[in-house]
Amino acid sequence: MKGLLFLFLAIGMGLGTTATASEYVESRVATGLVPSPVEYSLLAPANYRKMKSLPLVLYLHGGGGSRDALKRLQPLVDRLWDDKTVPPAVFVTPSVTARGFYMNFRDGSERWEDFIIGPFLDHLRDTLPVSRDPKRTFLTGASMGGMGSLRMAFRYPDRFGAVAALEPGIEPILKWEDMRTKHRFWRSDALFHAAYGNPVDPDFWAANNPASIAVSNRTAIRNSGLQIYLEAGDEDQFWLYEGAEFLQQILWNQKIRHEYHLVRGADHVGPSLGERTVEAITFLFRSYIPWGEAPFAVRATMRLIETQKRKTEEMDHYHQPD
Repeated sequence: MKGLLFLFLAIGMGLGTTATASEYVESRVATGLVPSPVEYSLLAPANYRKMKSLPLVLYLHGGGGSRDALKRLQPLVDRLWDDKTVPPAVFVTPSVTARGFYMNFRDGSERWEDFIIGPFLDHLRDTLPVSRDPKRTFLTGASMGGMGSLRMAFRYPDRFGAVAALEPGIEPILKWEDMRTKHRFWRSDALFHAAYGNPVDPDFWAANNPASIAVSNRTAIRNSGLQIYLEAGDEDQFWLYEGAEFLQQILWNQKIRHEYHLVRGADHVGPSLGERTVEAITFLFRSYIPWGEAPFAVRATMRLIETQKRKTEEMDHYHQPD
């Protein structure tokens, strides 16, 4: 099954022809943290170099993928810009180790997380007209890219404004000893050993598990205002809806606000991915573009409701003590 995650993603987006001209650029950057140089691609509006402080979207490809994933996304993003669903921005996709999880390996041989949130992000901000504001710096991706997006956003919630994870490759557990065959049938022992040690270091695994990080770092995540979008298809062939549902319950129990979608009839691949990706990208920008104010009559009714709530002498879920 090696590399399967996600050549499929190249096939299943259901994208049409480009609607608006945009610029797609391929480049590379040297580093001592991972196999170097790291190739990456960027997608931006035409004449983007004449613009300033554009939002930056780190779009992380799935397992077995590469920077080419952004090229395949181009028609979809062009349509979003053409109909003004989202504002101009710069999307960037680095090519990482095929099944590297976007993490720092246990043996230190590859440090993808350190690279992306450190020198790579610095390089992009130094060479592109993108904002340095964390609130306009976003993470998104599907499958392995969703897993990496969640891990980095949860560990460094003050460095990103929003994260949108589609069908993330995560397991519905908090401890390595609870791992079952159904949770990892598509991942070999060698793959786990390369990332987490041989034998697998259970503490290191937990320290890099998005659900475990959400528990241990809950206060920082809540205080940061990080906007979180999580989704999976309920017919995902890798059963990743189990991990997504588990994580959504973790977020709820930790009183971490988030948006969650269990998409009926959607698989890990196929025609649903285009629409789902649109929803995820739209969410990222909604994190700093407010919905707008309710009409006066509605606001008056809302004030009455608030008065009634105060009479209950109870707090809502998100304000109850831990």
